[in-house]
Amino acid sequence: MILNTRPMQTPANKIIDLYERHAGAWDSDRGKSLFEKPWLDRFRAAMGCDTSILDIGCGSGEPIARYFIETGHAVTGVDSSASLIRTCGERFADQTWIVADMRRLSLGRCFGGLIAWDSFFHLSPDDQRGMFPVFKAHAKPGAALLFTSGPDQGEAIGSFQGEPLYHASLAASEYETLLAENGFETLAHVVEDRTCGGHTVWLARST
Repeated sequence: MILNTRPMQTPANKIIDLYERHAGAWDSDRGKSLFEKPWLDRFRAAMGCDTSILDIGCGSGEPIARYFIETGHAVTGVDSSASLIRTCGERFADQTWIVADMRRLSLGRCFGGLIAWDSFFHLSPDDQRGMFPVFKAHAKPGAALLFTSGPDQGEAIGSFQGEPLYHASLAASEYETLLAENGFETLAHVVEDRTCGGHTVWLARST
């Protein structure tokens, strides 16, 4: 008798391998126009005196981390793809880049700003719930938190390089509850912001 104890390979738990195998394609395809800039500036304005930033799911560092670096922030970028992190290190050698699974992130330090742009929403609903204590553990008092989600509760499967690309979202009311329970106040929430490529965006501050 053969017992298979490996977890079922669903689109949700294939995300890490997908991005690693297609890291070069993702970097080439990622737009560099920085349409996110108005939200990034609101995020920067919401930060306190500490302007260090933890970029959770930083990808190749383009264009978001580059913008933060060029505007004077010290950036620590985290991504599960070793190839993407290597690209970050080649582009911005004076910053800190870490290969890690965001769900188990424990850096032992706190930051003035945390961002999870187009990354956090690849997690399953339960894993998303588990991220809020991670945010709390890495946020200084007064730290800003910026992340994107889906417009409403549910799961969706997109496509990247011809393979399934998983997304999930909680209901807005649950995100609000999780933020409050972990010491964050919601500053702004826009569903499918037309000025930002249809992204659903959350901006909060640690209390």
